[in-house]
Amino acid sequence: MNFQEKLATYAELLITHGLNVQPGQSVNITAEMAHRELVQLLVKAAYKAGAKFVNVDYIDPYLQRLRIVETKNEADLAYVPRYTQVKYNDFVEEGACILRLCGSEEPDVMSDLAPAKVNSVQSGIRQALKAYYVEGVGKSKVQWTVAAAATPKWAKKLYPELDDQSAYNALWEAIFQICRADSKECLAAWQKHQVVLQKRAKALNDLEIRELHFVGPGTDLKVILSPKARFKAGHDKTPTGIFFEPNIPTEECFTTPDCRYTEGTVRVTRPVTVNGKLVQGLELEFRQGEISNFRAKEGQESFAAYIANDPGAKRLGEMALVGIDSPVFQSGKLFQEILYDENAACHIALGFAYRHCLKGGPQMSNEELQELGCNDSFVHIDFMISSPEVDVIGTTYSGQKVQLLKKGLFELS
Repeated sequence: MNFQEKLATYAELLITHGLNVQPGQSVNITAEMAHRELVQLLVKAAYKAGAKFVNVDYIDPYLQRLRIVETKNEADLAYVPRYTQVKYNDFVEEGACILRLCGSEEPDVMSDLAPAKVNSVQSGIRQALKAYYVEGVGKSKVQWTVAAAATPKWAKKLYPELDDQSAYNALWEAIFQICRADSKECLAAWQKHQVVLQKRAKALNDLEIRELHFVGPGTDLKVILSPKARFKAGHDKTPTGIFFEPNIPTEECFTTPDCRYTEGTVRVTRPVTVNGKLVQGLELEFRQGEISNFRAKEGQESFAAYIANDPGAKRLGEMALVGIDSPVFQSGKLFQEILYDENAACHIALGFAYRHCLKGGPQMSNEELQELGCNDSFVHIDFMISSPEVDVIGTTYSGQKVQLLKKGLFELS
């Protein structure tokens, strides 16, 4: 397959497997102008699948930077116009398909700005769209997918030894390979992958795990799960029974922890961009479920601004297990893009929790969710915590200890 054939296959994958667009649905795509070639193929594939309307929101990282630099009243950075809320609430009401392309034209555009200002913009959006995240995402009332598109500057960060065009080509080839879009049998490969993920999730759920213990260099962390916690993997399903793939790629088995009881220390094993800055060498200490201390070699101020968003930003909302058999890990690359790096290693998320990872969670009241330690926040970001040096031991509710991952590899059959 040549590049154009792979790009068309990738677009078809995102529309027919990722979003699983149904006849008569509307589709919203958020992308940057640098993604235009892929976006055109996505729009074509969506209409081919029967979409009644496809809207594309193009965002410009340079304009986003200008807002932060030039706004006179800092409080205005948190402003979100009401029509944005109306639009996203409408997506939930009609059960729309939402695709977000990551991979910035200018990956470091915010890196020299004050973290508090960048955080104000991002937290303002999260607060304004909380109903969308709770109802649409949390209860799977919309079909949503996050995927990536290569850009020249992102590629050059990953392949500095190559010339600009060669680096760009190399990043696209990595995306195609990791997403199984480098073959005409792409959809069959994803079905096979789903079987593996669902088998792992079932094995984890059958164990009825109470505690996950992560042990490795700088890491001795215990994460508690409620009896209603359920591991999910791969595809999700709307209340009307339509399957979709929230993340492409996806290699994780994830669940919702009891945010009240996390204890211990953990070393983050891959850098994460927080409020526009790369946070590296991050180490966290948890006491009674909350971050009690932290330090980072770089980006400490950005991380501090993030966890100051609300009380839930200091507690866990997600716990995911990923083996080093992941094609993202096997690529040997640090992508500096959370969608990819989170699928290379086990990770924790600080912020809001997924209701659908609790048995009966989507139907529970807020009070019932609180009783299970389901974290509430308007932010959510993942931090990778495993490597080939990290083991994961599970303790079941019956008291049995089970080796889940050894030196980064799944031990479950």
